[in-house]
Amino acid sequence: MADVFINGSFIAAEQATVSVFDRGFLLGDGVYEVIPVYAGRCFELAGHLNRLKNSLAGVKMANPYNDQEWESLFDTLIKRNGGGEQALYMQVSRGVAPRDHVFPEGVDPSVFVMTNPLHPVSEKVKTQGIKVVTLNDTRWQRCDIKAISLLPNSLLKQEAKEAGADEALLIRNGFMTEGSASNSYAVFDSVIYTAPKNNQILPGITRDVVLSLAEQAGIAVVEEAVAEARLSVADELWVSSSTKEILPITTLNGQAVGSGKPGPVWHQIDALYQQVKAEA
Repeated sequence: MADVFINGSFIAAEQATVSVFDRGFLLGDGVYEVIPVYAGRCFELAGHLNRLKNSLAGVKMANPYNDQEWESLFDTLIKRNGGGEQALYMQVSRGVAPRDHVFPEGVDPSVFVMTNPLHPVSEKVKTQGIKVVTLNDTRWQRCDIKAISLLPNSLLKQEAKEAGADEALLIRNGFMTEGSASNSYAVFDSVIYTAPKNNQILPGITRDVVLSLAEQAGIAVVEEAVAEARLSVADELWVSSSTKEILPITTLNGQAVGSGKPGPVWHQIDALYQQVKAEA
């Protein structure tokens, strides 16, 4: 099995353990990041580390390492696990302490990092797209914090699966926020619409790249939540995440999106994204 990093040591994954009194285990008290690795190098590392800092600040935890230390740690683990294309997962919990809702004092955080193989988006998805359903956004009010307590997201993702869909587009107060494990976009008349950064969505790193590429390509972007009623008449719908990249949606609630095939704006942005990956 692959190696992992846990609390200062690189060890074989099967030897890794965590205390049952860790607050991450007992209370979901922690944050995480998922970083794609291409050709042995973390993609958009600065953005991920900045979001990590914001998440830690949001849950009132100190950052256990500085940027250079995180980068060195990640590089070592990636090399130990063979380089190439990987998905790096890291999480920081508040640490081991007697179970109590109040934060403990003088406790060291628990740090865990692992990598898994990163599989490219299949050609079938790129030519046929994915199916989604709309579901009520039942998550908490701080979706901008990348917290490890993901039960609401998991329930929504499971409901989508049971409905025969690949992902759920979440609706709050009549407007699309994001996917259960992704950011989301709608295209009308070649203009990209996506919900603005606030407490209702995760500030996606891939989302930032998508919007930057659109700006460079002269494609208009509006950071504005799209009403649920408009989704059925969108020319294109997409979702994006660090490990899934940018996925075209071709079926929404059992009905075709636009032409029923990945649209031209998605094709343009995806081509630019692949170029950025290759040059990173």
